[in-house]
Amino acid sequence: MNTLKKLVILDRDGVINADSDQFIKSPDEWHALPGSLEAIARLNQAGYRVVVASNQSGIGRGLFDMNALNAMHMKMHRALAAVGGRIDAVFFCPHTASDQCACRKPKPGMLETIAQRFDIDPAETPVVGDSKRDLEAAAALGMQAHLVLTGKGKKTQAAGGLPEQTRVHADLRSFALDFLAEEHE
Repeated sequence: MNTLKKLVILDRDGVINADSDQFIKSPDEWHALPGSLEAIARLNQAGYRVVVASNQSGIGRGLFDMNALNAMHMKMHRALAAVGGRIDAVFFCPHTASDQCACRKPKPGMLETIAQRFDIDPAETPVVGDSKRDLEAAAALGMQAHLVLTGKGKKTQAAGGLPEQTRVHADLRSFALDFLAEEHE
């Protein structure tokens, strides 16, 4: 596989950072999950580009604005740089479910945009999320669906009905270890 086309797509809240039913609305509320930043650095070191695909309906709901979202992402980028990692791009949907847009997961529009922009083979691309909608968006494009049990992951697993072939991992760290080990088999 072309090294430049090796890509991992991550949901943000509940995968990289702690999630909240009240939304993550400011940099002060954004806290990396244990091991998540190091997992991204490990993927980078193995030649993978990492991209975030995140529903951010808090914008559409008026709970925070673009300045707050940008500040959260700056905090994430700085924290990653401190451990030798990076995220190549952050894609997000600011809409609410009632907007019926094509980019809000579980619809695959955001992932389609990423696939086109990075010129990747969807079948070779893992998508890591903590909710069924993350996995459904991945499955709609034939991407590899990976559920982490952080964030909403345990509830998602317990509810069942996951797309076929969904792989389950304790957290982003265990995903990275499992995924990279399989690559070398």
